[in-house]
Amino acid sequence: MLEARRHAAERGRTGLVVAGLLAVPALAAATALGAGALTTAFVRGVVTPPSRRAQDARVLAVRREVGEIELAADRETGVRGGFSLWFDHGRGHARIGRLLATGRGRVVRELLAVDRGTLRPGARGRVNGWLLPSPRATGLRFTAEEVPTQFGAAPAWLFPAEDSDVWAIHVHGRATTREETLRGTSVFHRAGLTSLVVSYRNDGDAPASPDGRYGLGETEWRDVDAAIRFAEQRGARAVVLVGWSMGGAIALQTALRSSRRDLITGLVLDSPVIDWRETLRGQARLRGIPVPIAALALTVMQQSWSVALTGQSSHIPLAGLDLVERAAELTAPILLLHSVDDDFVPSGPSEALAAARPDLVELVLFHGARHTRLWNDDAALWEGSVQGWLRERALSRSGSSARR
Repeated sequence: MLEARRHAAERGRTGLVVAGLLAVPALAAATALGAGALTTAFVRGVVTPPSRRAQDARVLAVRREVGEIELAADRETGVRGGFSLWFDHGRGHARIGRLLATGRGRVVRELLAVDRGTLRPGARGRVNGWLLPSPRATGLRFTAEEVPTQFGAAPAWLFPAEDSDVWAIHVHGRATTREETLRGTSVFHRAGLTSLVVSYRNDGDAPASPDGRYGLGETEWRDVDAAIRFAEQRGARAVVLVGWSMGGAIALQTALRSSRRDLITGLVLDSPVIDWRETLRGQARLRGIPVPIAALALTVMQQSWSVALTGQSSHIPLAGLDLVERAAELTAPILLLHSVDDDFVPSGPSEALAAARPDLVELVLFHGARHTRLWNDDAALWEGSVQGWLRERALSRSGSSARR
């Protein structure tokens, strides 16, 4: 009896060992599948325009009679500068001003205007930095234009300045539209520059490319090149490219690759992507993606076969979009505006580019501002830096009277 029990126990242990050995490859396969799925999701997310946006902001109280609004406190609603609050799934818009008070999980802020919709307590919405929801909100005279591009007519807004042959071409960032750049038009207007606020492929306004994917500047620069051609045909003899976030990466690629780059006399870049590899590593950290997965995703993105995963027409050579590595190729003066507290597009590459080309690059660092919220946080510093930089390079043509 004892012998039989001993043999049974040994068979049980042997069975457990065999089961364990069989489970190892299964576990490895499951881990590999999970890593592959996470890598694919990250890579696709980088190049795919978003289809919907989270409504994370909560309206707790609205006091129109005293111009105040109470919002649930979070990282977005507690910032120093003003912002846009989009509610009713983007159909409503309010301009939110300075922070008045905080406490008990809520913030009290100025309610500057409700541009459209009915804002009520209990509404949910989303926050972005636009503040100005339309070209009319700038108070400047403008016309709606169409820029001929590779895939059709891309809508644009033209803010004319009198007798000006120096144009500023404003390029918005990823997952946003032209309105993002409207904050920056007034200072260029006061300096006497004509502003052209452009759209580009796959941004929801301009005609889409066949693949419907972002190129992170590798493809979009062609639409900005078309905008330079448009400006030249309208009398521009010099162009300043003004890029925000990914718009900065697009502007830099335009400066390197445009056949009209001799017209580009300068670049003003707000929170620009200077090195996509460093930026994507940072965004992976924000999302809690393990370092090995992020590294694998960056490797995958640069392979020609990655198009099968991303749906792109061609892969993105991230190394070629690293402007620190390509700093020696730059020829036009650059004003970089970046926050040291930008956790979405870290300022490190901007600082590295300024260090690599001190003869060409002027860097103004902000403190406390979030990504592309520099103007919102300190408009005086933002506009003063731009105005001084334009004046020092004899690009300012003050005295324009194109205000409506």
